[in-house]
Amino acid sequence: MEESITPQTNSTQGVAPSENPAAKGIPDGLTPAQIVSRLDSYIIGQNKAKRFVAVALRNRQRRIKLPEEIREEVAPKNILMMGPTGVGKTEIARRLAKLCGAPFLKVEATKYTEVGYVGRDVESMVRDLMAVGYNMVKAETQEKLREKAVPMVEESLLDLLLPGSSTKKAKKEAKKPSVHISGNIFGSDAPVQGSLIRIDMPKSSEAEEEEAVDSAASQEESSKETTEENKGMSETREKFRAMLREGKLEDRMVDITVHQQPRFGMEMLSGGNPADFEEGIAGLQEMFSGGKSRVKNVTVREARYILMAQTLDRITDSDKVADEAKTRVEQSGIIFIDEIAKIATKGGDGSRQDVSREGVQRDILPIVEGSDVNTKWGVVNTTHILFIGAGAFSVAAPSDLIPELQGRFPLRVELEPLKKEDFKRILTEPKNALVKQYEALLATEGVTLKFTDEAIDRMAFIAEDVNSRAENIGARRLHTIMETVLEDLSFDADQHNGETITVDRAWVDERLKDVVKDQNLERYIL
Repeated sequence: MEESITPQTNSTQGVAPSENPAAKGIPDGLTPAQIVSRLDSYIIGQNKAKRFVAVALRNRQRRIKLPEEIREEVAPKNILMMGPTGVGKTEIARRLAKLCGAPFLKVEATKYTEVGYVGRDVESMVRDLMAVGYNMVKAETQEKLREKAVPMVEESLLDLLLPGSSTKKAKKEAKKPSVHISGNIFGSDAPVQGSLIRIDMPKSSEAEEEEAVDSAASQEESSKETTEENKGMSETREKFRAMLREGKLEDRMVDITVHQQPRFGMEMLSGGNPADFEEGIAGLQEMFSGGKSRVKNVTVREARYILMAQTLDRITDSDKVADEAKTRVEQSGIIFIDEIAKIATKGGDGSRQDVSREGVQRDILPIVEGSDVNTKWGVVNTTHILFIGAGAFSVAAPSDLIPELQGRFPLRVELEPLKKEDFKRILTEPKNALVKQYEALLATEGVTLKFTDEAIDRMAFIAEDVNSRAENIGARRLHTIMETVLEDLSFDADQHNGETITVDRAWVDERLKDVVKDQNLERYIL
């Protein structure tokens, strides 16, 4: 995700870890045990994969605290996760993004194409990672500046409510030079053009004193009028300030100018989608014109939100944010490459599709090995970015990847297929368990939904049974089972307002009886 310029660091030999410049701005992460514990709240089983990932994340923090001469030699141990679909590979990636506190990006290997073909090049994953890191650091920086921005936003709101009442002192105008252009001395139609220049000569002391007296009198009279006017405006402004703080003006309408930044990225021009190409051209035109500005009529409540965003953008040092984001990306960035098995070449029969897949592997290889990638914020080095690959490898095997890429993923962990007990735990234990989700959804309709242990046991058994006889799609099977079991209740929920509905084994068998009787029916229903 990040960028360019390599951080300038002095030699850290003999420097204590806490004084390491590379560690500055990098948040100290969770311990491996804490990471596993957090993942257990959402993902059932797969303890081996969790431990591998937890240790890899912790090693990122350990490496950053090392002296420079050792730190640069410690390469990340990239991980390759293998297992059938629906066992938790992608879910581990999603939860890691919220736990690691470092720039994290999840990408699909199948969205990239070999250099020279229409589509996204593999370097765009690094640019995207840099964008994630920049936005992360920017959000943290602006959160620290929010308190400073509050009074600025209040003054801006008062300016909108009371135009012309601003108490800011006008900048003093610079003294005009005593040189005046009087006109063209050769005439407007003359082939030679020139100007008559008049230079004011210094005035005598008597003339200066007389002019100073007249000017002082005029300024004194004008000052009295201005003071009285400003006093009245100031009193009105303070009354409005009090009402604004009390929330009495939240619904008043004001006009505010909104600046819209042009949305443009080179990937828009390189993609094969005509709509993306048109959007890219439009964004390019906006970029050269400086973006769009328009006046919106909004409430004070909405204006405060807009002004806060504009003020924070104005007072944020973008260069400083970019530098820190680049450091985080290069030192602790993580890229999760999902569906990496789909770019493996089975058997290497030399078909056109296999050649394209192998080309993507060759393009990914230098990124994983370590290379410099140009981004919007500069050049990002990928040497110490951690890569985690994941794939089902149901058709191809890890050995079908090119040997060089295999060697760049030294740690391999195989996720286990889910069993009946796993399905039972998935239904009830995680914070986002399916049973809890459906209970909450129907509670919005005034329906109290309860599941008996026998019902949950039966659904878990059917999920395992169908997965064993049909395509194994892991925990995703539970989604279709739950929808089938609760289809009628979900449709008629409004008619059961205030009722308590208990789902037992008989309820489950009644809704899934066709699946139990016909072994082929799940191919169409489940």
